[in-house]
Amino acid sequence: MFPSNFTWGAATSSYQIEGAHTADGKSDSIWDVFCRKDGRIKDGTIGDQACEHYERYADDVQLMKRLGLAAYRFSIAWTRVVPDGVGAVNQAGLDFYDRLVDELCEAGITPFPTLYHWDLPHCLHLDGGWTNRNTALAFADYSSAVIDRLGDRISTWTTLNEPFVSANHGYVTGEHAPGHTSRAEGFAASHHLMLGHGLAGERVRASAPDSRLAIVLNFTPIAPATASEADAEAAHHQNNLENRWYIDPLAGNGYPEDTAAHHSWDQSEVLDGDLEIISAPIDLLGINYYTRSFVSADDSYEVPDGTPCNTMGWEIHPPSLGWLLRDLDERYDFPSLLITENGAPMPDEVKEDGRVRDDDRLNYIRDHLAEVHSAMEDGVPVEGYLVWSLFDNFEWAWGYGPRFGIVEVDFETQKRTPKKSAEWFAEAIKTNQISFD
Repeated sequence: MFPSNFTWGAATSSYQIEGAHTADGKSDSIWDVFCRKDGRIKDGTIGDQACEHYERYADDVQLMKRLGLAAYRFSIAWTRVVPDGVGAVNQAGLDFYDRLVDELCEAGITPFPTLYHWDLPHCLHLDGGWTNRNTALAFADYSSAVIDRLGDRISTWTTLNEPFVSANHGYVTGEHAPGHTSRAEGFAASHHLMLGHGLAGERVRASAPDSRLAIVLNFTPIAPATASEADAEAAHHQNNLENRWYIDPLAGNGYPEDTAAHHSWDQSEVLDGDLEIISAPIDLLGINYYTRSFVSADDSYEVPDGTPCNTMGWEIHPPSLGWLLRDLDERYDFPSLLITENGAPMPDEVKEDGRVRDDDRLNYIRDHLAEVHSAMEDGVPVEGYLVWSLFDNFEWAWGYGPRFGIVEVDFETQKRTPKKSAEWFAEAIKTNQISFD
């Protein structure tokens, strides 16, 4: 059994499910523009329609209620609220989130909003995006507009989702919007994202003092592929970039100095007082976990044949989540932890009575929940688990191919059908325990 106050829920993000890409005054985000460029999205699709959640939100909330969800994590599109990135607030855009929050509260589901999940207004990108310090200031102002409108019904505010992915995939590898390939830009973006978190956190504390403040980081436990010194060094720096780069400054330790020096980042973007703003206390650390990674100096490591993997080629290794939770608890002192994303894209090829029989996804969720429970028994302060994702959706650079949802979405008809994993998850919520039958 999990504790009686354990939070069961699911997560989504705005660009991946909302659609309605020009509705009610919304402007282009970097993802709207990125998807229109040839070759950027694996299946050539775009998120203009996605799951049509913007129109179907009321029915979607009722589906959440039927599944028994206690919490729903969603993100707010900056481009709906402040279409020009700065300046005038678009009340029509805020109205949607006002309606959504009311619907969730009426259904007895705790709204768990994230202020930024990668969809930066394109107009801010034209001025440098997250490489420009002014974007952090603009983010704080946008956050205030949202907090002032919704704050009377929100108990926890999350500033950023996975700043590592925003900075690394968007500015270093180029696989995500805006598609740049500059290590220097990546470091600048990483700091300004964290500064944006700190500045937005100040707005939460000022305008919603009774609410909790959170940030969501993604973690990928990393080990060297071999015992060689070269692989050990490569793994060390990659671990710093992926797993310590954001949590260390949050904890007051600054950025990992040796890795900054290794990549010749002079930290010129870090101005006096920035690290104090970033390290202001938070109430909750959100943890996104999917897989582990082995690193080789020559990038030659490949997952061995026969290793359990999802359809995106990520190894399935539940024990690494248990290890991660214990390690975070030992190294840092955050008051509470929450699994804010955990899930897997699976083939979803077997159907029975019209429903996807996704035993593989069910087993993935069950085995990771077992690791969470074990860590909690060891004293790790995990307060809940939010599965990724509630719906099949637009999976960023992969398009609509990978299906993470516990609810199937037919993108032609927009019909929602809970999969076997959703039914199992609903029973786990009802009984407050996981079944191994």
